[in-house]
Amino acid sequence: MRLSECIHQKSYERVTRLVRRHFITLVPALVVFALLLTLPVGAAWLLRTVFPSLETSATLLPIIVLFGSGYYIAVLLFFYSYFLDFYLDLLVITNDRLIDMEQVGIFARHTAEVDLYKIQDITSEVKGVFASLFNYGDLLIQTAGAVERFVVEGVPRPDTLRQEILDLATGDRAYHQKTT
Repeated sequence: MRLSECIHQKSYERVTRLVRRHFITLVPALVVFALLLTLPVGAAWLLRTVFPSLETSATLLPIIVLFGSGYYIAVLLFFYSYFLDFYLDLLVITNDRLIDMEQVGIFARHTAEVDLYKIQDITSEVKGVFASLFNYGDLLIQTAGAVERFVVEGVPRPDTLRQEILDLATGDRAYHQKTT
């Protein structure tokens, strides 16, 4: 599905920026994924060492292979759902509004939007050593709309993004004051 089908873009509206979470926020999941993939290899080595007759067993070996296969499928499903959540979380910034699309699980998506002129305050937070080193953090957006507070997590260069949104909001406010 194209982005214009997801957000129902207005005729005068143009997308100025698409923001995803910083790639470094995926690294802890990759490390856990790698550890979970190596766990059965270590367990198989331990079982072969302790019980050498297990490899020749006609009933136990297929059961172990079946459980190992189920384990790998579960780990792959875990990583797939995490990657979907990472990749499909998206902040769309246009010249008229912010659209926050957040993937919730594999089959659910939450979308919220706010007109730029309704933005009251934006705070950027960079917490921790890794966040400071790789320059990523959270944006907290206070609005006067139905959704009072947007939280966009793990975005790259949050200070620059905050200033960019504030500049767009100022321009949108001036446009709305001129037309009324």
